[in-house]
Amino acid sequence: MARERLASRLGFLLLSAGCAIGLGNVWRFPYITGEYGGAIFVLVYLFFLLVMGVPILTMEFAIGRASRRNMGHALRYLEPQGTRWHAIGWFPLIGGYCIMMFYIPVCGWLISYCWYMGSGELAALPPEGVKLFFGNVLQDPVSMTAWAALVLVLSFCVCALGVRKGLEPVVKYMMLGLLIVMVGLAIRSLTMDGAGEGLSFYLAPDFERMKEAGILNAVSAAMNQSFFTLSIGMGGMMIFGSYLDNKRSLTGESILIVILDTFVALTAGLIIFPACFSFGVKPDSGPSLIFITLPNIFNAMEGGRFWGSLFFVFMGCAGVTTVIGVVENIISYSMDVWGWSRKKSTIVHAIGLSILMLPCILGFNVWSFITPFGPGSTILDVEDFIVSNNILTLGSLIILIFCTCRYGWGWKNFLAEADKGDGIKFPAWMRAYLTCVLPFVVFILFVQGYIDKFSGFFK
Repeated sequence: MARERLASRLGFLLLSAGCAIGLGNVWRFPYITGEYGGAIFVLVYLFFLLVMGVPILTMEFAIGRASRRNMGHALRYLEPQGTRWHAIGWFPLIGGYCIMMFYIPVCGWLISYCWYMGSGELAALPPEGVKLFFGNVLQDPVSMTAWAALVLVLSFCVCALGVRKGLEPVVKYMMLGLLIVMVGLAIRSLTMDGAGEGLSFYLAPDFERMKEAGILNAVSAAMNQSFFTLSIGMGGMMIFGSYLDNKRSLTGESILIVILDTFVALTAGLIIFPACFSFGVKPDSGPSLIFITLPNIFNAMEGGRFWGSLFFVFMGCAGVTTVIGVVENIISYSMDVWGWSRKKSTIVHAIGLSILMLPCILGFNVWSFITPFGPGSTILDVEDFIVSNNILTLGSLIILIFCTCRYGWGWKNFLAEADKGDGIKFPAWMRAYLTCVLPFVVFILFVQGYIDKFSGFFK
């Protein structure tokens, strides 16, 4: 069967950006930007995006386009004879399952809040009531499972239609809608009374605040965020590269995707900080920001029910586009490696994920006694740690070495593929840095993840 191709360059860019843009752009990036010095932190973050994110993203695209295969078979197709790079080709399958086991339930929360906010269920609640409402959502395994199942069914139905009939048009319109909604929300937030103070806190350069938080902490946070924001290392971008034609060079496409990802992250802050400062609310990070802090702000805002509903529509689009991207990666693995049809792959993996997402859901209620990282931790924390600190990091390290090592695909082959077509060429002078320095940096990130997670156990 001939490999499907994307119909347009815009489809490729929005598909790839949709996979990269997720919850971290909204519930982590704005918070750490404000905490670590505003515009100064953003500059550090952009630097690491250019020297870490863009090269590895380009490598993923290059492997995918050169092989026209999922990571499961791409390494086997490109590896030198006698080597066994293909032995780690299972990364996209295991990684995809691990991330979807918790990401689908969280997307279920977002979709449910579109309903709760739009129907007015949250509108009459006092601040403590909003917090209690979210707690009750987590305590209801039946409702959580139903909303997660809705996300799962919608995502698999899109993927079942194929690349040109399903993925490309659906994600393209969802992403364009997401960008329009974000701009509208940012304009509304910036026109509130007191918004200027929030904007100043968010983006005005403040080296003193960076020093108070710790310069090394700020650099580490920028490095981590720039590395994990693009979802590289799991083979997800590789599959989109395999659907791409040879008309454009890959470095330029990677830069455009990074720009889209950064635009969403920065604009999220333009929504959150002016609104928080206008109502005298301390901006938080993580689920409490999205499901407790912001609903309280919308409740206090004129027309808040409308703007709150719009916000959760935006969040739902950001989450579901990521789910669709990862699900396509899982489906393509079984099509490439096991020779399954798209229909069979869709049905089998939909059943598999419908079962494997249950531990995350039950971890907040029926199985809440399971606290793997100490009091307050849940099964979701384990699944997130497996993906963020292991699959993505080690997968990126493998891709990096494969593209630069002469015992892998090799630098010349990578460079030739990356530079095919019109557009920005990959800087050949970066070879020494990518071969000798960046692998060490990625390994440090891997080790640091374990230190951050487990250092408290030894105090």
